[in-house]
Amino acid sequence: MSNVIVYTSPTCGFCHMAKEYLKSKGIGFTEKDVTTDKTAYQEILDKSGQLGVPVLDIGGKIVVGFDKFRIDSLLNDND
Repeated sequence: MSNVIVYTSPTCGFCHMAKEYLKSKGIGFTEKDVTTDKTAYQEILDKSGQLGVPVLDIGGKIVVGFDKFRIDSLLNDND
């Protein structure tokens, strides 16, 4: 399994849903809070071209928002 990074903010409901979804599937991930981590803030801007969260980096492929279909598709591609 490739590395999974979830870019979040503490007040983002969809971020919480995305993290819980990954946990329910047994997928480990690294969480980066863009409100306290300036490097993470710049990373999501570079990777996605926007500052909305959640942004998931699944093996170098980017998912903006909590999109179960896209997340599952990318996770299955990396098995």
